[in-house]
Amino acid sequence: MLKSTPEVSPTDSSQADSLTLRELFEGEESNLLRYAFSLTGRRAVAEEIVQDVFLQLHARWSEVESPKAWLFRSVRNRAFNHLRKSKREVLQSDDEVNATTTENENAPEEHLSRMETAAALRQMLDELSETDRQLVKLKYFEGLKYREISERTGLSISNVGYRLHHILKHLASRLDPLGIDTES
Repeated sequence: MLKSTPEVSPTDSSQADSLTLRELFEGEESNLLRYAFSLTGRRAVAEEIVQDVFLQLHARWSEVESPKAWLFRSVRNRAFNHLRKSKREVLQSDDEVNATTTENENAPEEHLSRMETAAALRQMLDELSETDRQLVKLKYFEGLKYREISERTGLSISNVGYRLHHILKHLASRLDPLGIDTES
């Protein structure tokens, strides 16, 4: 499982003062990489963690009293943060996979239908005027509010709402004859 942080003997102040960041890096990099790898199990992650920790140390070099101990503690903390974050990602993606497989027994047909709908919608968006296409992009692809769209385009807030309403109504009327349900 997880290994504890290795013991680091405190350095006396004369040794710490004479130690440079480069010497510390050359002397401790491989130990820190092994330690980070033992915690994460992934070489690339371990390398990234050690690199980030050395960059942090460089920025705080004058503040850190015991650089070796600080490095090991920082690597441990970063590794634990990474493990917590990746655990959440794995759990979330597993839940999403389980939900989609139980909900969609006809997944291939539904997926194909959605792809066809997306292609038809993309073609219809390309046929819109530049202003209308920009309004749709800002609202539905960038997720902006009417006020933000108004500020970007120079249109009034009510005009943005009016135009988007009519654009969607127009697109729905064009999707209907294709047998595409506008609710999905």
